[in-house]
Amino acid sequence: MNKYELAVVVSAKIEDEERAAAIDKVKATIERFGGQITNVDDWGKKRLAYEVQKMNEGFYYFIQFDAESTAPYEIENRVRIMDNVIRYLCVKQDA
Repeated sequence: MNKYELAVVVSAKIEDEERAAAIDKVKATIERFGGQITNVDDWGKKRLAYEVQKMNEGFYYFIQFDAESTAPYEIENRVRIMDNVIRYLCVKQDA
């Protein structure tokens, strides 16, 4: 099992319930591909470095999880097409 961190930026134009549902969907996707979530860090609303889809702000979440080496590819494929997720990045953490 490797350690990974998934950074997700969710649209600031949606309601709190929709945002929570989007993060729950991301977490469910991680668990579906054998990942074990170890920590979820909510950074709240932050200004984006540049405009994305005509938005200047987004809600930042950092999800740490343990998974096999094939999981990040599958997780990114699912997160890429999720509504309300405007940016994402999955990186392997050093042990």
